[in-house]
Amino acid sequence: MKAAVRQHAGALLGLASPIFFRQRAELAQVAIKNRLAAIVPFQEAVEAGVLIAYGASLPHMLRRAAEYVDRILKGAKPADLPMEQPTKFDLAVDLRTARALGLTVPQSVLIRADQVIE
Repeated sequence: MKAAVRQHAGALLGLASPIFFRQRAELAQVAIKNRLAAIVPFQEAVEAGVLIAYGASLPHMLRRAAEYVDRILKGAKPADLPMEQPTKFDLAVDLRTARALGLTVPQSVLIRADQVIE
């Protein structure tokens, strides 16, 4: 984060990492304090104050994983089950953070959002 501020970055891209997830509130606070628009891949971070989240739907992926566990427990061989890629993605926007950063989120983005925090 310090390097981003030092180099006058305009935004911060958070990775799909347990560290970013666990420290999402701190990430949001530091990003706002340093006037960095932050986007991360998990919706829960927007609830903590990150500007935008766009990524695979964690609840959907967990349901799909449970279906695989069910199939394995019923005798399917894991090696015979197909690999899947995420098919459902969530977009979340925190308008409070946008206002704090002096940004206007386009209406076209808000219409597409699964969650908008005001």
